[in-house]
Amino acid sequence: MDFDLSPDQRALQEGARLLLDGRSGPPQVRAHLATGAPFDRALWDAMVEQGWCAVAVSESEGGLGLGWVEAAVLAEEVGRHCSPVPFIPQLVTLAALAGRPEHRNLTDRLTGGSSSGTVAWTARADAVVRSGDGDGPRLTGRLGPVEGASVADVAVVIVPDGVYLVDLAETGRPPAEPAMDVTRSLSWLTMDGTPSIRIGGAEAAGRLGALGAVLASAELLGGADRVLELATQYAKDRIQFGAPIGSFQAVKHRCADMLVDVEGMRSSTWYAAWAVATAEPGWSLAASTAKVWCADASKRVMASGLQVHGGIGFTWEHDLHLFIKRAQFSQLDYGDAAHHRSSLADELRSSVLTGTGVM
Repeated sequence: MDFDLSPDQRALQEGARLLLDGRSGPPQVRAHLATGAPFDRALWDAMVEQGWCAVAVSESEGGLGLGWVEAAVLAEEVGRHCSPVPFIPQLVTLAALAGRPEHRNLTDRLTGGSSSGTVAWTARADAVVRSGDGDGPRLTGRLGPVEGASVADVAVVIVPDGVYLVDLAETGRPPAEPAMDVTRSLSWLTMDGTPSIRIGGAEAAGRLGALGAVLASAELLGGADRVLELATQYAKDRIQFGAPIGSFQAVKHRCADMLVDVEGMRSSTWYAAWAVATAEPGWSLAASTAKVWCADASKRVMASGLQVHGGIGFTWEHDLHLFIKRAQFSQLDYGDAAHHRSSLADELRSSVLTGTGVM
């Protein structure tokens, strides 16, 4: 069985990297951060022009109709470049609206990049209280941190038993909050009897949560892969006691362990993206496995990258700190490793008790 990317997917990856190398390299990211803008509009427009938002939208709904493996490939490159754009929330918002002709106009705006969406996900059923029936459900609760909510037009609220659409342009957008991760805008979504539209039940909530976990895993993979590159290059260049520090056994072991972690992240993420996209039996297990591995492995890779770089890695002048802080949010988004371990345990236990196949 071939778990590698196809030639077309490789071409997509190379094209994405070429775009982001030119528009989201360290100088461009730092220049954007100096403006204080919530996201890089010029970069966003370039991504939209190449059809990034439409990558997983069906052709019948005006998209490219490629799939979630391709979406994961793009999310990986976004993570690799610390790109300051709300890409993953846009993809999950479009997934929530898929197959709903009554929202076709909104889908077109999201696909075309003229509107943006944000996603508020929670595993707690009691985190959001629903009330009212006549004019649609009203939501009360506080969720977050949420990426891109300060500039989003709509919010998709995902709770274990349902999916809801909130018109932020009508109800008001939450302000951006100070955060360690300066490469994206983060907010708390506070709802107090906020009107919404129910657009899915528990099954849709489970699938969207899995898609979000896979895309977050892909972003973590991209960031970890780049930190591995930075660390190995520094180990070759940094001279200590008359020799490159990469020649020392302790540093070699650090870099080798980072490589093992990154390759494990890659295998689990790409497989999970394929499993969720094709509804392969055990797709939810695959998504949780990817998030567990990527969340834990990302922490180890970032820590080792920091150790290899030594004192320079702690400074604002070095790009390493951007990856470390960005990873901390992605490790928690759509459930942390502890949550997904619990989900895996519950699902595997249920399979054993019922005598059904695990995968």
